[in-house]
Amino acid sequence: MSIENDRITPLHGAGGEMMGKLLAEHVLPRLQHAAPGRIDLNAMDDGATIDLPATGELVMTTDSHVVKPIFFPGGDIGTLAAAGTLNDLAVMGARPIAVSLAVIIEEDFPIADIDRIVASFAETLESADAAVICGDTKVMGRGEIDGIAINTTALGIADPAIGDADAQPGDVVLVTGTIGDHGMALLAAREEFHLETELVSDVASVWPMIAEILPLGGIHAMKDPTRGGLAAALNEMARKSGKCFEIDEQSIPLRSEVQGLSDLLGISPLTVANEGKAVVVVSPEVADRVLTTIQAHPLGKDAAIIGTVSETYPERVVLGTEVGGRRFLDMPLGDPVPRIC
Repeated sequence: MSIENDRITPLHGAGGEMMGKLLAEHVLPRLQHAAPGRIDLNAMDDGATIDLPATGELVMTTDSHVVKPIFFPGGDIGTLAAAGTLNDLAVMGARPIAVSLAVIIEEDFPIADIDRIVASFAETLESADAAVICGDTKVMGRGEIDGIAINTTALGIADPAIGDADAQPGDVVLVTGTIGDHGMALLAAREEFHLETELVSDVASVWPMIAEILPLGGIHAMKDPTRGGLAAALNEMARKSGKCFEIDEQSIPLRSEVQGLSDLLGISPLTVANEGKAVVVVSPEVADRVLTTIQAHPLGKDAAIIGTVSETYPERVVLGTEVGGRRFLDMPLGDPVPRIC
């Protein structure tokens, strides 16, 4: 078996000298953010320890990422894997403390691309003051996997945790920015469409922004509108709470490029994934303060109030259209753009 210096081989996932060299030279140097435990990533043990605070709830989430293309306008699979996992914690009001990183790589994958991906992953974690504490590497043969897949698990502390099911009548619904950017940017970047656009993904950790609104109180529910987009997030929150979400279509922030591409392809921007946004449901007394605080953050400058919660049509989302009509916004069957995250 030949061993190339710039490509992944089966030996890189076999647990021996080659894998150790890959980790020591291309992974560990980029993951040096302080870890919250006595036995950390640098120990290369079978597990890691975590120092937990005396109060608060431990929140745990896990996710896998198989995005195509791996590198896209505004980010890559490393940025996405980190932000996607951190955002699941953030919308539960949880401060991230520890993350695992498990990578499955196709044989012959460029090691230079591994460098880029790990660097993106580390940079995104550092923006949220989170650290990798353990991981795993596996290699599969050519054609057995499409390039690379990443699995992450993250732990955070919330005091208390915020669910997505506690919306109350009279609550205000807001989004932290423009909708549909990630899904449409990836769609435009795919070779089969040959589309030219300046769209970039919104992929980012929202924790620094969410951390600023938690002390304001009055937050009853949050959710990140990933697969299935805003439509899926709103419907899930409506069903879980048993309430009606009444949304003003004209108030939903959309980039003109997203709307134009959506019209061209016949895909609703409300049903495609977002990777740097959150839906926040707050009591009316604090809604303006929450919105102003979010808008003051670079990630939330396009935030907007888009509707209210009522009991008119329990478990449904009602969309007030720009021509003055009203219709149900149904739960999509799935994200119309496959392998978006």
